[in-house]
Amino acid sequence: MSQTITEQKTDQKVTFNEVLSKPKSYWSLVWKRLKKNKGAIVGSCILLFFILISIFAPLLAPFPIDEMKMESRFQSLSSVHWLGTDEFGRDILSRMLYGGRVSLMMGLVAVSIAGAVGVFLGVISGYYRKLDIYIMQVMDILLAFPSLLLAIAIIAVLGVGLTNAMIAVAISVIPSYVRVVRGAVLSIREKEYIEAVKALGVSDIKIIVRHILPNVLSPVIVLSTLQFGTSILSAASLSFLGLGAQPPTPEWGAMAYVGKSFLLDAWWMSLFPGLAIMLVVLGFNLLGDGLRDALDPRLK
Repeated sequence: MSQTITEQKTDQKVTFNEVLSKPKSYWSLVWKRLKKNKGAIVGSCILLFFILISIFAPLLAPFPIDEMKMESRFQSLSSVHWLGTDEFGRDILSRMLYGGRVSLMMGLVAVSIAGAVGVFLGVISGYYRKLDIYIMQVMDILLAFPSLLLAIAIIAVLGVGLTNAMIAVAISVIPSYVRVVRGAVLSIREKEYIEAVKALGVSDIKIIVRHILPNVLSPVIVLSTLQFGTSILSAASLSFLGLGAQPPTPEWGAMAYVGKSFLLDAWWMSLFPGLAIMLVVLGFNLLGDGLRDALDPRLK
């Protein structure tokens, strides 16, 4: 009898401690879920590798990126030139290390511009219904064109160059942000607590900043991660077509374009930049899928 009473007290104590235990924050739960996702871990490791080698490119590059040695043209993989040389005898590995800086920067700038403009327009469109129809009509027009074709059309207006390529990619990505943010805002603005805040006379700006923007953060983070890889691929495609980075700037897409003319004799000139683009895009897609699952509030 005494043993049963002791067990009941122990159970009550455990239950009481569980009730008093500090609840885990939302972001700690997200981090816990993300660590369990093998795909997200693999994607993060891939991205961390490319980010680190791009940051420390001046220390890792064995040769200057513009050093030409005509006697070393089209050298295959060797202990001196690990990834071979190009048509001017320049070291492919050195140019790829510096090219990672350009490619990652193009993706970062494009996503930053698209995210800032897209979130602003999405919030305005979702919160102010009178402006919704006008904003979404413009977005529907932009969405009617494939993103790469839209970027090419914008470059045709702005001109060829690295900066214009980043702007063109950003503009082609903006409609995706607007649609996602608008859908989230339309759902949030109908919640009871938003109606209660409005009844208290709080201004629209405070409602948007304090109550709406924090709730659209999760889908924006997931979308940004996925769009980062897409933007890098689009920017590389523009450089491959000769509309983005111009020689002698080392950029993976431009390097792959130059290498295609020597594909039979110097296959390494296009292979390694292409592999770098593929791995970076794969890393962002794996991380984006993991974040989407970790940020899903329906998962326990």
